[in-house]
Amino acid sequence: MNAKGKPAVYILTNKNNTVLYTGVTSNLVKRTIQHKEKSVPGFTKRYNIDKLVYFEFYTDIRDAIAREKQIKAGSRKKKIELIESMNPEWSDLFDDIVG
Repeated sequence: MNAKGKPAVYILTNKNNTVLYTGVTSNLVKRTIQHKEKSVPGFTKRYNIDKLVYFEFYTDIRDAIAREKQIKAGSRKKKIELIESMNPEWSDLFDDIVG
């Protein structure tokens, strides 16, 4: 799957799956690498959030931004249900987007 240059909404977690982070980007591969390398200061760096557990691709960044807001407005339970609908094992999906 070629994820470069496609708008995406994504959810990351830490190695123990205890903290969730929802984001939006125009390049999921590049952004995930930034999280993994801890190259951007902030919440994800502070809490070691670098495991990609959920993503959705869009053709228009505005649709991705709208979806991000919708996901962020939902409860933790809703986010967990969303993750488990795509990734019941909570595996790191990074290899799926670079392959």
